[in-house]
Amino acid sequence: MKSLAHLFRLDNRIAVITGGSSGIGRAMAYALGAQGAKLVLVARSADTLAETVRDFATDGITACAVAADLGDEAERARAIGEANAAFGAPDILVNAAANNIRKPLPELSSDEIRATLALNLEAPLALIQAFAPAMQARGWGRIINVTSQQAQRAFNHSGVYGVSKGGLASLTRSTAEYYSRFGVTCNSLSPGFVVTPLTVGALNAQPGFAERHAAASMIGRNGVPDDFMGAAIFLASDASALVTGHSLFVDGGYGAK
Repeated sequence: MKSLAHLFRLDNRIAVITGGSSGIGRAMAYALGAQGAKLVLVARSADTLAETVRDFATDGITACAVAADLGDEAERARAIGEANAAFGAPDILVNAAANNIRKPLPELSSDEIRATLALNLEAPLALIQAFAPAMQARGWGRIINVTSQQAQRAFNHSGVYGVSKGGLASLTRSTAEYYSRFGVTCNSLSPGFVVTPLTVGALNAQPGFAERHAAASMIGRNGVPDDFMGAAIFLASDASALVTGHSLFVDGGYGAK
């Protein structure tokens, strides 16, 4: 039987990963790089990005860094330009950067609402609009949006975070509707509760929080960033050519209970 390994290889592909220096984004970036893709990592902290690029290089992964706050329109535009200039127009876009202000809806300020929507929803839309046309012209592209269980149901003060992730799930379907006919697929990954720098505040603030969420899954544990490596490779490669407009739950059965 002919080897199927080529379906999952990403040699000569260029991938832009936002939030690529920590948590789920970092794990997904590493997986894509290990399969041969050249990486452009976008995040706020230049120091953390530089450390990530160095760490990846020790494993033979080619990556460069773009430090920018994607919630700021001017910085977003600069980041798009720098990402395009790094290795050329990307073949793969992973929108993983996000914030999560865990407050009841009435307590959210206007600034907090704007900041969340700008980073979690407006930035992915802007990056898709910037990068997808070149993917369309080449006849191949992969777009992966990291959403949330809170795109489907409310819990733990979903607030504006849930609104933004619900919008991102809808953006996934809208993007797929237009671009899939050109060989550019768009899917989302929906995590359960994952232990990352974004969730550590909730873990520390609420005794028993992690245990409750682990018990709510079917496998009896919470997720870790490395759980997303295989799904990232699948959705970014030729293996998923017929998968588009889909939300893949990587949650240990959390959303099925």
